[in-house]
Amino acid sequence: MTHHVYRLTEVVGSSPTSVDDAIRTAIAKAAETIRNIEWFEAREIRGQVVDGAVAHYQVLVKLGFRVDD
Repeated sequence: MTHHVYRLTEVVGSSPTSVDDAIRTAIAKAAETIRNIEWFEAREIRGQVVDGAVAHYQVLVKLGFRVDD
């Protein structure tokens, strides 16, 4: 069995559509420059309210990725 080492980083995704879309946006953008992303954890959810309605979602996402051997 191979031993793995992981690193953690945090990114913030945003979306006018949903929390889910904000998370997916954060992961997709991070995956452009970070290899071996294996898990995520949504840490904080924030949003912007305009005229009494949610206008934008923002999610702090912790990413775990495997360090190359």
